[in-house]
Amino acid sequence: MVKSIYERRLRELLLSAGITVGGTNPWDITVYDRRFYKRVITESHLGIGESYMDGWWECEALDEFFYRVLRARLDGKVSQLMRMLSNLAGFVVNLQKPSRSFAVGETHYNIGNDLYEAMLDRHMIYSCAYWREAETLDQAQENKLRLIFNKLRLRPGMRVLDIGCGWGGAARFAAKHYGVDVTGVTVSSEQKKKADELNTGLPVDIQLIDYRELQGTYDRIYSIGMFEHVGVKNYRAFFDITRSCLEDDGLLLLHTIGTRRSSSNTDKWTHKYIFPNSMLPSAKQIATASEGRLVIEDWHAFGNDYSRTLMAWHRNFERHWPELSRRYDERFYRMWRYYLLSAAGSFRARNVQLWQVLFSRNGITGDYHVDREWKTVQTIP
Repeated sequence: MVKSIYERRLRELLLSAGITVGGTNPWDITVYDRRFYKRVITESHLGIGESYMDGWWECEALDEFFYRVLRARLDGKVSQLMRMLSNLAGFVVNLQKPSRSFAVGETHYNIGNDLYEAMLDRHMIYSCAYWREAETLDQAQENKLRLIFNKLRLRPGMRVLDIGCGWGGAARFAAKHYGVDVTGVTVSSEQKKKADELNTGLPVDIQLIDYRELQGTYDRIYSIGMFEHVGVKNYRAFFDITRSCLEDDGLLLLHTIGTRRSSSNTDKWTHKYIFPNSMLPSAKQIATASEGRLVIEDWHAFGNDYSRTLMAWHRNFERHWPELSRRYDERFYRMWRYYLLSAAGSFRARNVQLWQVLFSRNGITGDYHVDREWKTVQTIP
């Protein structure tokens, strides 16, 4: 059978990363529809993602496949037209303006609380865990929460703001273990509904608003896995708002995925199927937008922990699929599997990173040693 120029080119690229079409390694792929080759070469991530959802190809270990693809930088050796168009759209239009801010909540976070309850830890934390000295997802997520709250030096009686609070897991943990009052904001009605149910009797107030509607002042602010939805055109506004909401001696902890290259939009597949209007910040973009507004006190990177987190979520998703399949179809299964495992491979390849950046409003006076340990500094029985 004569191979097309697209097939020859893609097979050649994959071989350079140690991936064989029809091979026996878990990261090798099997192609069921030869249209796959042209679709990947011409459409890049959108083509490879949609063709997987369509069942045109299969791979036993998608995470390892993407680790090898991205480690070999093959994403830069296929058509960049889609990426260029995405960046142009993000440059010209404010894709994360207030009128669009609830789109990601409706599209992604409102899919169904049953899905997230099955996939996540017992606190329902939908962000990178901290696996130091942890053996389970529950332990690793509690490690992450203590790491954040210890960096912020939470003390009983403080007023704390949680920007992008999810299902309220971090807010509940802070209220229970650190004796603080927490206001959380989300753009997902399903998250708010579940958080209100779980936060009964605690000093936790969950609000369904965009972060640009925030008012009041707080001793501490944290934002865990929300900055990816802010957008480069709004970074300065985000830091202006957080500065205005902080007391003079206040601290902000920003926990975000980051990218090694500055851009203005996400890839087409992620925008279409997972996180509409999202984009990953670069270190340069964060530093530039916060300059003159807040003082960077610490920058902590631990991206490989996200690969481990995503693999744990995938194991939970697979284990619970028999029950979930009553509500979600096979195409959703392939989409979600692709999302979790491609992201795991991306973090493992250091194509993307995970950062915790600690800011102060006016600069900390005296010594302030940031401990990478997760262990409790102060807790309330």
